[in-house]
Amino acid sequence: MGLLGNLKSKLSPAKERVSHLAQKHEGRIQHGLDKAAHTVDKKTKGKYSGKIQSGTGRAKHAMDRLAHKDDGGGTMPPTASGGGATPPPPAS
Repeated sequence: MGLLGNLKSKLSPAKERVSHLAQKHEGRIQHGLDKAAHTVDKKTKGKYSGKIQSGTGRAKHAMDRLAHKDDGGGTMPPTASGGGATPPPPAS
């Protein structure tokens, strides 16, 4: 087995553990991403709102892929918020 194969076999349990934790704490992670995005947007006085929303959406999408890796297929599963659209950070 080559170096890459050996590395993959060693990291496989860690990836499964991270996936399990992402599934278990999905709501808390999503809330944390929204809170961080809102804080950064507030500190930059809205100057980078589009970039912040884009980055937050990408982070949420990556987390969804990790949490739902067992679903098969390349589509995102529906969420409680009604789909794959990422709402803007709260304004409070």
